[in-house]
Amino acid sequence: MTPAPGYDVVVAGGGPAGCAAALALVRAGRSVLLADAGTGPPKTGEALVSVGRLLLADLGVAGPVLGSGHLPCHGTLSAWGSAALHAVDSLHDPYGHGWHLDRPLFDRRLRAAARAAGADVAEHTGVRRPARQPDGTWRLTLGDRTGGGERTVRCRWVVDATGRRAALAVRSGARRCTGDRLTALHLLLDPAPQTPTDGRSLVESDEDGWWYTALLPSRHRLVAYFTDPDLLAAVRGPERFRDRLLATRHLSGRALPHGLGTVRPPRRAPAHSAHLDRVHGAGWTAAGDAAAAFDPLSSQGILTALYTGLSAGRAVDARLHGDRTALADYAAKVAAARVAYHHGHRAVHAQETRWADRPFWARRQRTTGPGCGACRGKQLSATPGAGGR
Repeated sequence: MTPAPGYDVVVAGGGPAGCAAALALVRAGRSVLLADAGTGPPKTGEALVSVGRLLLADLGVAGPVLGSGHLPCHGTLSAWGSAALHAVDSLHDPYGHGWHLDRPLFDRRLRAAARAAGADVAEHTGVRRPARQPDGTWRLTLGDRTGGGERTVRCRWVVDATGRRAALAVRSGARRCTGDRLTALHLLLDPAPQTPTDGRSLVESDEDGWWYTALLPSRHRLVAYFTDPDLLAAVRGPERFRDRLLATRHLSGRALPHGLGTVRPPRRAPAHSAHLDRVHGAGWTAAGDAAAAFDPLSSQGILTALYTGLSAGRAVDARLHGDRTALADYAAKVAAARVAYHHGHRAVHAQETRWADRPFWARRQRTTGPGCGACRGKQLSATPGAGGR
């Protein structure tokens, strides 16, 4: 029997976290297979904050990944805590402007960069039936979703970058903890007859949640409403969604030029905070949303994915070199990021006092810590310190 091909590391998940991990590993001289299942609905309307440029530069891919095809974001507008609109301009940001991403293009460029750096990239391929071998290696089945069948590979380490479901980490005994039940109802509006000139994103709160809108590189407009699934506001019928959108003070003015006469039913997506009770174990490490997923209000999703992917890749390389502290140091970084996120999250929600008696806002005022009790004590004890955003 022909032995299964061997790699130092198999990275499951071809999004920003998986690509960052793969890039860090191949640049360290490791043999890497990056498997991208390509499952789930397409990502739309995500933003990268300006400091993300530095992480992409650390990975050596800032130029090709942030080239043409994305839309600069020159600031944010928010009606939060009052009906007045407050502006934050990127002119005051030392790192410049952010980006409204063409997310499929962003991910494709990251995978192309990983391939160019030396990683084997398997598109439309899921990691199935991971089995830890007596010698400490992994035996993995790779399934081609386009009908190409299955093949088997072996590796010394696995990086789980499969998103919020953390499929490999959970299968290996880690436990997912969720901090809330936030849900996004979102849709794309058609391009406006006249191209809007204001490329800033806008956030507007209401009594049962908050709204977000941004112009996309395709000139479609993303409109999203974030609420809890048990609230009446989460009913996603097109007429109810349209009426609620039209009732907004600021967001409606940006949506109307795109046409609301035939609003389609909004799509639903999870947006809750979540994390693993441990981000590494015997032969595996989690990165990106698999390790820690944040409320989109933080605008830190892709930034955190790149940061944890890069950090996980470096930690795995160090561990394979024999450094017994590398993974604990990585876990401390993830825990510190979660603590900082939690403090910032609570501070931002505390600014909105107009509807303190409404369930959505009352629940967020009652939040007392960055995770479930079991893992809070475990992970915070490893954190040397944390501060707010």
